[in-house]
Amino acid sequence: MTGDRDRTRTSSWGDPARSAARSAELSGLDFLRGILRGEIAPAPVGTLLDIALVDVDEGRAVFTLDPAEFQFNPIGSVHGGVLATVCDSALGCAVQSTLPAGVAYTTLELHVNFVRPVLADTGTLHCTGRIVHVGRRTATAEARLEGPDGRLYAHATATCLILR
Repeated sequence: MTGDRDRTRTSSWGDPARSAARSAELSGLDFLRGILRGEIAPAPVGTLLDIALVDVDEGRAVFTLDPAEFQFNPIGSVHGGVLATVCDSALGCAVQSTLPAGVAYTTLELHVNFVRPVLADTGTLHCTGRIVHVGRRTATAEARLEGPDGRLYAHATATCLILR
């Protein structure tokens, strides 16, 4: 395998503890809008994987993913875990956008269906998460991961625990 490790990737990110502290002070929607405006650092995992929040409204969050070689599995397509991560981000942030200040959430269950492979030349993917139900203790959401031509690459559902 000598000579097979000539590619590198460097990443930097903002202090996640500062972002977490801000999340406790703001409503979920205001917190996410702060990320969009660049006032709050995005999650380090998003920076590492090239996943970005690009739009948010109450009950809805949109992330992009630019497929690249560093996200590949050994058979030459974007790893399913990366696709699950962008879906989980959109689903979770759709839930977060409905929560008041001081209320958090965590994913209890995530189900992802992969419809077609994502390759380096697929183009920018958009994942839109939308609320299905928000209750006192749990919330459910659904997401669609689509290519630039509108083709579906994955769809997902999640159940989140609301931490009051």
